[in-house]
Amino acid sequence: MLVLQIVKWQYRAQNTNIIKMNYIEIKGMKFHSFIGHFDEEKQIGNKFNIDLKINTNISKAGKTDNLADALDYVSVYSIVKKEMQKKCNLVENVTERIVAKLFQNFSKIKALEIKVTKLSPKIGGMVDEVSIIKNIKRGDF
Repeated sequence: MLVLQIVKWQYRAQNTNIIKMNYIEIKGMKFHSFIGHFDEEKQIGNKFNIDLKINTNISKAGKTDNLADALDYVSVYSIVKKEMQKKCNLVENVTERIVAKLFQNFSKIKALEIKVTKLSPKIGGMVDEVSIIKNIKRGDF
């Protein structure tokens, strides 16, 4: 089940100013993809979960109730899905491609965190999952 959360976090900085950060979280995007180094992964594929935490300003959309003022998370999902359909050898590669596409397509994104999880990876042992987590600001992209 795809879970969407809009979170408004506040914390007090050292000088006691209040800093507000707004996030949209899209959790539990599930895909069957052919991402992996080994032949079995290339032929059979693996199951993946993706979680996104996107830093963006939600205030205007909250006031206007207009999708044009919001980050369209249906479009975000479409980009993630398209990148997950492309074959590659490494989870790191698809992670970088998703980040690049999101920053290129959505100027409203200030920063993001992405977690790409490969379920039951073929690594020669009993492992539930392996995840790549990337945090990046637009200026560092």
